[in-house]
Amino acid sequence: MMTVRNIPDDVHSAIKARARRHNRSAEAEVRAILEEATQSERSIPMGDALAELGRKVGLTNEDFAVLEQMRDNTAAEPVSFE
Repeated sequence: MMTVRNIPDDVHSAIKARARRHNRSAEAEVRAILEEATQSERSIPMGDALAELGRKVGLTNEDFAVLEQMRDNTAAEPVSFE
């Protein structure tokens, strides 16, 4: 349980309006907002992280084509635990 005091009127009105747009109560809307705000603290899917990294460093389709040409398609040897 949590109580938040002294929310400015314009913020409270915006939350209620947003809740109406999403067909839920203001309390449910606040829960959704808090969940969304904390999503960045949760783990990021590997594919999303790699795609973001590629965008940051400026990889192009041509770069991927070169990497694909260099790829070793030889099947890996199974690991032996003996």
